[in-house]
Amino acid sequence: MHLEAAAPADAATIAELIRTSKAAAMPWLAVVHTPEEDLGWVTSVLLVQHDVAVVRHDDLLVGVLATSPGWVDQLYVLTDHQGRGVGRALLDRAKAASSGDLQLWTFAGNARARAFYERAGFVAEEETDGSTNEERAPDVRYRWRAGS
Repeated sequence: MHLEAAAPADAATIAELIRTSKAAAMPWLAVVHTPEEDLGWVTSVLLVQHDVAVVRHDDLLVGVLATSPGWVDQLYVLTDHQGRGVGRALLDRAKAASSGDLQLWTFAGNARARAFYERAGFVAEEETDGSTNEERAPDVRYRWRAGS
């Protein structure tokens, strides 16, 4: 397992990893963008406006983390590689790079992600009905307090 900064050449793989990970973990979640739109977003927004790291295993990109100050904006791990420390390594990177608390949103129905974040010390602070996210699915805002 090798954790490194993402490169522009990783854009297509990152877009596909996020798309397939969402579909596997949350088959009930509305798909609101085309693969082409996802790639455009990764290329022009995610890789430009966020600190993005990836995990490779045998040259296969298996995990991605995108952060901005105080936030974990994206964290996805391929289903076949979950439970192997990939997500934990990415989350530990976010914590180590943070100058304070970290927050993140996850969908309320994603029980596996919620349990993962709670084991990592994040505490649910807000729940919504989903009316403010693109998927219109209930979500939960979590916070990790530095030093906890």
